[in-house]
Amino acid sequence: MTPRTLTTLGLAAAVTVLGDCAPAPSASAPVTPVAASTIDVRHYDFAITLPDDGPVIRGVGTLSVAKGRGSATLPLDLLLPIDSVAVDGRIVTATPRDGGATVPLDGAGDSTRVTVWYHGAPQDGLIISRDPRGGWQAFGDNWPNRGRHWLPLVDRPGDKATVTWTIDAPAALTVVANGTRTDSAARGARTVWRWSEAHPIPTYVMVIAAARMIAATIPSERCLPGDGGACIEQRVYRAADVERVPAAFGEAPAIVGFYSSVVAPFPYERLDHLESSTRFGGMENATAIFYADGTFRRGTMGWPLIAHETAHQWFGDAVTERDWPHLWLSEGFATYFAELFGEHRFGADTLVARMRTIRKEILADSRAVARRPVIDTIETDPLALLNANSYQKGGFVLHMARRLLGDSAFFGGVRRYWRAHRDGNATSDDLRRALEVSSGRELGWFFDQWLRRPGYPELATEWSYDRQGRRVYLEIAQGPRFGSFRFPLVVEVTKADGTTARATVEVPAQPRSRVAVPLELDAPPSRVALDPDADLLAAIDTPRQRQ
Repeated sequence: MTPRTLTTLGLAAAVTVLGDCAPAPSASAPVTPVAASTIDVRHYDFAITLPDDGPVIRGVGTLSVAKGRGSATLPLDLLLPIDSVAVDGRIVTATPRDGGATVPLDGAGDSTRVTVWYHGAPQDGLIISRDPRGGWQAFGDNWPNRGRHWLPLVDRPGDKATVTWTIDAPAALTVVANGTRTDSAARGARTVWRWSEAHPIPTYVMVIAAARMIAATIPSERCLPGDGGACIEQRVYRAADVERVPAAFGEAPAIVGFYSSVVAPFPYERLDHLESSTRFGGMENATAIFYADGTFRRGTMGWPLIAHETAHQWFGDAVTERDWPHLWLSEGFATYFAELFGEHRFGADTLVARMRTIRKEILADSRAVARRPVIDTIETDPLALLNANSYQKGGFVLHMARRLLGDSAFFGGVRRYWRAHRDGNATSDDLRRALEVSSGRELGWFFDQWLRRPGYPELATEWSYDRQGRRVYLEIAQGPRFGSFRFPLVVEVTKADGTTARATVEVPAQPRSRVAVPLELDAPPSRVALDPDADLLAAIDTPRQRQ
């Protein structure tokens, strides 16, 4: 997802994440990492009746559960009053607990159906409000674990499931949910909508939208292959009082086409883009991306936001982090792949300029980057992980991996990783192993220093010219604040005749090192520059000539 802070950079409104999210009625529930559960929810079937007015909903949730040996209870997450619970059709007594209820499974088979009847006024998760014309509307907004405010769930990213929706809503409202609409039937002043998603998705992207909306199909010049090879359709849903679809959605077919070419065909049946009441600038709900209402009304929608949220359909939705410490596998990928689309669409110079800007943002961050590693196993509030580590630094780590391995090995490894974990979960080590196979290189050192340590290299450099050897030598000192790092460093020298040449040196993880630049020069260079294309995450001073 994208927090609401947007900044205009160059060609379009570019996504940044430093800054606060919009105020929300409640925070996420703190999360304590837990051991792997022997309970696996395979499918959710939700039947929800929305009111003509007011905040009270009524729901029935049926969970199809695979129960491992020794699993005597189901830890159900739900913050609304429970009316009754049945296990395989038999009414049972659920024991209240903090954040939900414990459902007894004694006597149930390995495959169990748990049905929960409930009602109440959601305090979060399902955002019920009035549209500008005074009409009733509701939008799901579950990330990170706020779905429990209105749905009975096992609410953690490591337990993905398929989902079907039956939504009984006032006839004036259009209902959109995950997957494919399978039916809609008018019943007097109300309409019953049915939607179904056949691929397992995390609970934080299981949502509905119910509002007065107008849909428009985004035209595409070519078939965009999706799940099963069928051409997918993209649609934009705008509020009924908003006159036009933001022009930036004209880039949506090119965005899907680009990601399909570098990763895999679009992983779902269709893709909708909705104006909504999400607390975030954008939220990557599977097949139904929600955008903040203001991006439509104020005309601030830009292609980078669309590219970021669309990338999540591959990274975050189809392949989901197993637990929150690996959030960068979602947000870092979406951040970098949005920049890759910019490179594809507008040229290499666009990527260089953006990576310079992203590096400045990382170096300026004192809240997360300087204090915590990207893989943060200590933080228990997922919302606190929406920081420069998960977004900018995570994205920059992918950029450095690409430069280290080369395009063929990097993108080959990303595709291998994605294919192995599609519709499932992954950890950072899963990505490392895929990149190691594709490149034939050991990458434990790379992942450890960039993802499991705070900070970045801080370099003070000098250069000298050896007339006898016709070489430039670099003296590199790495500051003590974050320790020493190992990295390749591109050196650009300007020769006496004004021409330039580049070479790469390997800098060891040592406080001080002296390295020879592998270029033969007949005379001292007039200038030495380091990392000219912003390929290294480091604080780099301007090299001084050693006297």
